[in-house]
Amino acid sequence: MCSKARSNSGIIRSQQKHAFELILFDLRFRCGLTSDTHMRRSRPSVSAQELRACALVVILVFMIQAAYALPRHENHAIHKEIENLEQQWRQALVSNNVSIMDHLLADDYIGISANGTIETKAQALAQRRAGTVRITQLELNDLHVRVYGDTAVVTSKAQLQGTNGESDIGGQYRYTRVYNRRFGQWKIVSFEASRIHDSSERSKH
Repeated sequence: MCSKARSNSGIIRSQQKHAFELILFDLRFRCGLTSDTHMRRSRPSVSAQELRACALVVILVFMIQAAYALPRHENHAIHKEIENLEQQWRQALVSNNVSIMDHLLADDYIGISANGTIETKAQALAQRRAGTVRITQLELNDLHVRVYGDTAVVTSKAQLQGTNGESDIGGQYRYTRVYNRRFGQWKIVSFEASRIHDSSERSKH
């Protein structure tokens, strides 16, 4: 099945390449451009209508190139790599492994907590070292990964138990975490969380 899918994908790419070459050939022919050979040819006169046709062909060429530049789904291996990093981060939070957190966070990391607090990498690690933030249980589900070149965006739901100083921070959260690949390694560059309030909690406000 995979071999057949790759074969079909190759045929589609071949057809797209052929169509692109026809456009380029048409562009040379209509606009009187010289071919790649060094044969001398007399350049035909070009009317205003032909110039407009050439302009349309050029625009079409750029549109095709732009379409090829759009984000594409990365392969399954990269998605699994990001999912594994999410599990590494989860385990580091529960075990309060500051060394792993330090490795996974980018130096320019910025996080936004559910209460709107902004923290840098240095601030995040300092809180964990001091024991200010303690996560005793953390479960992730409904996890989705989207990859755009060297950037990966993760959205997920988290069920956690823990404290921040004297405050209980247990509950359900939705979060977005952004990874960026630098020198072959994925680093966490951004994080933002929102608490999920159930109907009984909403009725109190």
